[in-house]
Amino acid sequence: MSSARAVSAAIILAAGEGTRMRSSKPKVLHELAGKTFLNRVMDSVGELNPDILSLVVRYQAQRVAQAARSYNKQVTIVEQDEIPGTGRAVQCALSALSDRIDSDGTVLIVASDMPLLDTQTLQGLVDFHKTQADGATVLTTRLSDPNGYGRIIRDQDGQVLRIVEQKDATGTELKVNEVNTSVYVFDVQVLIQAISGLNNKNVQGEFYLTDALEAARSLGRVGAYAAPDPLSVEGVNDRVQLAHLAQAHNMRICEYWMREGVTIVDPTTTWIEDDVTISQDAVILPGCFLQGHTTIAEEAVVGPYTTLIDARIGQGAEVERSRVQDSSIGACANIGPWTYLRAGNELADNTKAGAFVEMKKAQIDEGSKIPHLSYVGDAHIGKHSNVGGGTITANYDGVHKNRTEIGSDVHVGAGNLFVAPVSVGDGVTTGAGSVIRHQVPDGAMVYSENTQHTIEHWQPSWERQAEDSSDQSSQE
Repeated sequence: MSSARAVSAAIILAAGEGTRMRSSKPKVLHELAGKTFLNRVMDSVGELNPDILSLVVRYQAQRVAQAARSYNKQVTIVEQDEIPGTGRAVQCALSALSDRIDSDGTVLIVASDMPLLDTQTLQGLVDFHKTQADGATVLTTRLSDPNGYGRIIRDQDGQVLRIVEQKDATGTELKVNEVNTSVYVFDVQVLIQAISGLNNKNVQGEFYLTDALEAARSLGRVGAYAAPDPLSVEGVNDRVQLAHLAQAHNMRICEYWMREGVTIVDPTTTWIEDDVTISQDAVILPGCFLQGHTTIAEEAVVGPYTTLIDARIGQGAEVERSRVQDSSIGACANIGPWTYLRAGNELADNTKAGAFVEMKKAQIDEGSKIPHLSYVGDAHIGKHSNVGGGTITANYDGVHKNRTEIGSDVHVGAGNLFVAPVSVGDGVTTGAGSVIRHQVPDGAMVYSENTQHTIEHWQPSWERQAEDSSDQSSQE
């Protein structure tokens, strides 16, 4: 069994409100790069395969618990009582898990406000704890500006003596730049004994988990493992910190893809989420947002000012100044500018959705083009057809969404209206301004007769009254 599976329980602390975020939602449900803090931390911890994955909640407990279960159905929810503090949170968790936890195992304790905490760092911490045979191990990092963090106080031999919260620290202790990340590994028996004697004799009047390390020290060695990457353990207390962390994380993502052979013209205005995949020789122009599980193939050009959400962009395709969501764009297709592709579109190779085109659940076969000013919804267009500007598929009858079928090699005139459900065969030509309500057979020409009426020398009544008034004034 690997050391990762030796983690008997993982306790994620998510009870706090996060008042400095000044938000109506809990801090752990704020997002970085498309995922909530809680989602990210639970994913990282879950990769260690702990026997028990538990989450301690308090503020908006039901909302946080619901989100947690959506990330991992196996999570055990523990609600903290009215007694404040991280120490109390762990006491509540151990009490709830007492009949399930391995008494000879280890417990990983993680704060939920470190969105970039990764599995590799946690694995390193657990391995270090096992190798050193310590009773407890704290994950630390060194910061040039440690303001706001608890300080790691060591003895003359370099062992962890205690952790001092900033508000309780002396002037000398405040100068220490090694800080606590609020991530720990404890042997189960050490943790049980260490938290049993906690008290709230501090400025905040809370039960600090950090105080448990002093008790743990009397039961055995307390070690410290320095995180290899300080960014991975950086916490978020307010939106300023969130913005700085998001920028730093995004720049790393951009640098990764550039080293993989992707051209990103302006990384400072290009935002790429973690699950995006970009192939070699793709070009990302300024002002792009690449989100979700978007994939971009070789030599595709995206942007400028384009948003892709769960989009699939084919080789050599171009997507300019557009929004594409949950849609597939074929090789050498041309999208934009100002195109809105809603969910469910499949555009084949060499297709076009041009300026001010909107689509929803549309299947566009190879070589067909919708150049501009059109709406195509719940529709299928065959190969090598052309749709004139101003065309609309009227897919909604007030109750149901109905489909439009347009065949291959069809020439649709400007300003057409297809009233679904309706089917148009192959090789059809439609006249400008036509309203198509009924099936059109292959090879037909169809148009709607619209009698034009002209009334000469007509003007609105108010204009006639104004002229009469003017004439009367001039005579006087």
